[in-house]
Amino acid sequence: MSATAKKTAPMPSDILARKGGTPLVCLTAYTTPFAQLTDPHCDIILVGDSVGMVHHGLPSTIGVTMDMMVMHGQAVARGLKQAMMVVDMPFGSYEESPEQALRNAARIMRETGAGAVKLEGGVTMAPTIEFLTNRSIPVMAHIGLTPQAINTLGGYKVQGRGEDRERIMADAEAVAKAGAFSVVLEKVPASLADEITAAIPIPTIGIGASAGCDGQILVIDDMLGLFTAFKPKFAKRYATLGDDADKAIADYADEVRSRAFPAAEHVFGDKAPEPKK
Repeated sequence: MSATAKKTAPMPSDILARKGGTPLVCLTAYTTPFAQLTDPHCDIILVGDSVGMVHHGLPSTIGVTMDMMVMHGQAVARGLKQAMMVVDMPFGSYEESPEQALRNAARIMRETGAGAVKLEGGVTMAPTIEFLTNRSIPVMAHIGLTPQAINTLGGYKVQGRGEDRERIMADAEAVAKAGAFSVVLEKVPASLADEITAAIPIPTIGIGASAGCDGQILVIDDMLGLFTAFKPKFAKRYATLGDDADKAIADYADEVRSRAFPAAEHVFGDKAPEPKK
């Protein structure tokens, strides 16, 4: 292999082969600058429909549209060189029928260059996952807490406790059998996440699940401390950039009002400076 060969993004088969190995590192990204920052460190970058809440001020992910996902997918793609990009299918874009899902998944992949799409749902969505994967659309599944279903789940509650445990396990088995190359487990008890990870042949990616999963994902604005409206229990903050930004903006405002900014070094004179010899 040439020493100058470009590193290519992982394929779904590469992700599948990581089952039981070194944990997969996954983060969300919605813009080119954050794609560039995350790319060297991550295996998978998810263009999540969480963008609706994080960047567009929506109360949930339900209001996110196909056009929004395509636009953010295109932005992220411009900043990636080596990570695999997966794009969320938004609410209402795949539930009606497998044919509807195919049309919209094909649009996402065609217009963004995504390596795969992600959709929410287990047993009920297994036929759609199988339909897509049989037609060259790689699918990352998402079970447990599925944010697009909060109106039927009764909010952002932990899923899979008590008698509900069997439902989540059935969902996991169904999406794996249907051909998903990986599955996100969101907000399920750690013991259940470990049980699922041991039981199914595809990688599990945890968010509020277990360190025993085959990978982990967080919303980048949560882990950087940029999104401060609320802090999920599962979101560890690795920085407090929101606080830093607030102080920086306040300092800027103070300097503008006191005329300390712009200073002499930030403005232009009547004559161009003499070129250096």
